[in-house]
Amino acid sequence: MSKTRIKTYDRIIQESLKLFNEQGERSITTNHIAAHLGISPGNLYYHFRNKEEIVYQIFLMYRDFINQRLAVPEDRKMTVDDLVNYLDTAFLAMWQFRFMFYDLPGLLARNPQMQSEYHQFVNTELKNILGEHFREFIRLGLLQMDEEDIEAVSINIWLVVKFWFAFEQTSRPKAPITEESGHRGVLQVLALLKPYVQPEYRHAFHSLYERHGG
Repeated sequence: MSKTRIKTYDRIIQESLKLFNEQGERSITTNHIAAHLGISPGNLYYHFRNKEEIVYQIFLMYRDFINQRLAVPEDRKMTVDDLVNYLDTAFLAMWQFRFMFYDLPGLLARNPQMQSEYHQFVNTELKNILGEHFREFIRLGLLQMDEEDIEAVSINIWLVVKFWFAFEQTSRPKAPITEESGHRGVLQVLALLKPYVQPEYRHAFHSLYERHGG
């Protein structure tokens, strides 16, 4: 694969992500993407057969982002600061790839390949990541939680993160959705975790809350 092809391939993915986030995936066609990039539709089709292939590649970027940035560190013990990274990274991912979650059922229905891998990612990789983090926070002494509660609380947090920007869009229709909107989402997640915080970590936990405007 030539350097020119790699560059064009990557540009198509990056600029498509930008257009999808700004204008919505359904309103953007391959012709819009080609015009935005200043290339011919034929040049775009040389790299991708259709828009669904572009969306699929963006999903793979999102999956890699989550797996890499939220992996439990293997070379050190986790600290309270890792909870900050955990939440900030989760909302940053949702912000950078927010178009995927405005109409996720419709998006998956139009993209069978992505649908299969998305469900596999959520039900295995993401579930394992969330569970590992909670068990580490419990071992750290930050949280006190029964094993049977981990999955339920993890799912509740995932639901808040996953739908937060869509919620902001409907609850604040006249206010633009910005990266700062994610801070309000972090506060909601912290509220879910607050009942499980151990007494010796409540001051540090409150500092996290204030850091995000609480």
